[in-house]
Amino acid sequence: MKIGQPSDPPVSASSPLPATQPKSASSASTNANTAASKSTQSAGVAVTVSTLARTLEAANRGEAAEVDTEKVNAVRAAIEQGSYVVNPEAIADKLLANAQELLDRTRN
Repeated sequence: MKIGQPSDPPVSASSPLPATQPKSASSASTNANTAASKSTQSAGVAVTVSTLARTLEAANRGEAAEVDTEKVNAVRAAIEQGSYVVNPEAIADKLLANAQELLDRTRN
């Protein structure tokens, strides 16, 4: 699904804009806010979720994050003692690996 395609219906906001505008507002701003208020008042806009999004949601439900509490406590203690050293190369490597994994997922 691509956002902003002409076939996409407008989506209304969950909370309407205030109906009154300050007297110092320009007429263009007033016209834009009036149009926005009208679009937020329309209810019943259909929203569809792609099958890919449903598949990803179902896959993520089964994954529970496992936390190594011993490691967390060791890192917390090192931070408190001021002996924790950040390795920027390791962080950069992990970020690049995660980005590559995401790109590979979108291509498949």
